[in-house]
Amino acid sequence: MARTTFHYVTYIRTTPEKLWSALTEDAAFMKQYWFGVRCESEWRPGSSWKMVHADGSVSDAGEIVEAERPTRLVIRWRHQRNPELAAEGDSLCTMELEPSGSAVKLSIIHTIERDPSKLIAAVSGGWPKIISNLKSLLETGAVVLNDAGKK
Repeated sequence: MARTTFHYVTYIRTTPEKLWSALTEDAAFMKQYWFGVRCESEWRPGSSWKMVHADGSVSDAGEIVEAERPTRLVIRWRHQRNPELAAEGDSLCTMELEPSGSAVKLSIIHTIERDPSKLIAAVSGGWPKIISNLKSLLETGAVVLNDAGKK
């Protein structure tokens, strides 16, 4: 079967534990770098996962496939809002955290079993903005982008 993959890597001056917390547990922190969105889950394999907006609406939902604190997180999710993206089915997002000197190498691999994929095209525009905000917030205390729609 054909597959479309988006792969993003960055280095963040932090610890694996702080990065893990920012990616999973600290909803208030998450909303700062994810443009008001938070992810809800128990962060254990088999637990549900959803992306919740400020108005309470859910744009993506799925489940935690793997959660190895603080090194690896795998989430299977399906888009909920846009019927065309939802019709593509489940995607798999893998986040790997690896210490690298005074930083942590964060790799995000987002795949779906179809080619081409409009969902992967959409997330390939979103992930760099979200992770740039995360990196800046962890390193400086401020985000670099306040509006997800800005290019």
